[in-house]
Amino acid sequence: MDAGVDTKERDAAAYPPIGAPEPTPATRRRRKVPRSRPRLLLDLAVLGVIGALLVAATGASYSVLYERFYSPTAFVVRYLNLLSEGQAAEALAVPGVALTEAELQAQDLSPDASDALLRKAALGQLSDITPVSETTDGDVTEVTVSYKAMGNPATTTFEVARDGVIGVAPAWRFTTSPLGIIDVTVLGSMQFSVNGFEIDKRQVSADGVDADPLAAIPMLVFSPGIYTVSVDTAISATTGVAILADVPLKEVPIQVQAEPTDEFVETAQERVTEFLASCAQQQVLQPTGCPFGLVEQNRIIDLPTWSITEQPTVAIQPDGANWRIPDTTAMAHIEVSVQSLFDGSISTLSQDIPFIVNGSITTLGDGSVSIRVGGTPAD
Repeated sequence: MDAGVDTKERDAAAYPPIGAPEPTPATRRRRKVPRSRPRLLLDLAVLGVIGALLVAATGASYSVLYERFYSPTAFVVRYLNLLSEGQAAEALAVPGVALTEAELQAQDLSPDASDALLRKAALGQLSDITPVSETTDGDVTEVTVSYKAMGNPATTTFEVARDGVIGVAPAWRFTTSPLGIIDVTVLGSMQFSVNGFEIDKRQVSADGVDADPLAAIPMLVFSPGIYTVSVDTAISATTGVAILADVPLKEVPIQVQAEPTDEFVETAQERVTEFLASCAQQQVLQPTGCPFGLVEQNRIIDLPTWSITEQPTVAIQPDGANWRIPDTTAMAHIEVSVQSLFDGSISTLSQDIPFIVNGSITTLGDGSVSIRVGGTPAD
C-alpha cells in the first residue's frame, strides 16, 4: 500500500492535472532571469574591455603611423631620403624647396644663381639619417636631423609648417627652403666639376660667353650635402676643395686655384725652346725680338753665329685668369770674327751671354692657350 501511495505522488508531480494553465513565455523568462544575470554581466564586462583595448590599439596605431609617415619629422626625413637615393627631381618638388628669383632676392641671395647642380649627377653621398628633435613654436616646427655627408657627421635644423591635409592626414611644407648657394671661384680654368659633374663657366654664368674668368659663379645646391669643386683639363688640374652646405638659404664662397699640368709645362718649355732657337738663327749681333744680344765696338768681318748653351727651366704660375712664365735664367753663346779698330788685328770673339726669359700665357675661348715669350739681358 505504501508503494502505491508513492506512485501516485510521483505521477502527480510528473503530470500536472488536466486543465492546469500552461506557463507563458514571460513566466519562463522570469524563471530564467535569476539564473542568467551573472553571465550577461560578465559578457558585457568582457565586451567593454575588448572595446577599450580596440580604442587603445587604434590610438596607438594612429600614433605610430603619424610619427612614421605624417609628422613634421617624417616629412623632413622623407626629403633627406630622396637626396640619399639620388632623386633630385623628386626632392626639388617637395613643398617649400624650390625658389623663385623673387624669393632669392627677398633673402638677399643672388637672384641669377644657376640651378645646374640641382640634379642627380651633382649630389653627394648622404647616409645615416637620424631624427634628433622636434620642437613646435606657434605655427612653425623645427626639426633637427643628424646624418653623414660623404662620411662626415653633421646636423641640420629645418623649419616646417602645416600645408593643408591629405585625406585625413596633415600635410607639411618647408617654411625656409633647404636649398643653399655656393659661390664658386675657379682660377686658371673656365671648366671645372662639382662632385664629378662637368661645368663650363660660360654655360652657367648670367653673362654667358662674356663670363668674367675671375668672377664667382653663384650656384644653387641641395642642403645638406658636401660639394667638391675640382679641375681636370689638359692645361690645369687640382685635387679639389670640398665644402659642406648644411645651413638652409646660406651663401657660402669657395675658391679653387688650378695648377698647371705636367703636359702644360712641357708645352711651354717646348715653346720657349723653339723661340730661343729661332733667335739663335739670326746672324746679327742683336737678334730682333730676342732677350739676348751683343754690343761690339770693333768691326765685324763675318756673320756672327749664336747658340743656346743653357736652356731655361720653364715654370708656370697662375696670373689671375691666365698664366705667366716667371723670370728664369739662360745662356747664349756667340762666335764672330772681329777686326780691331785700334791696330787692325783680326780675332775671333767667343763669348757667353747670360739673359732672362719670361712670358705670358693667355687661355683662349676654345680651351687652348697663346704663349708669348720674352725676356731681357741679364744685368
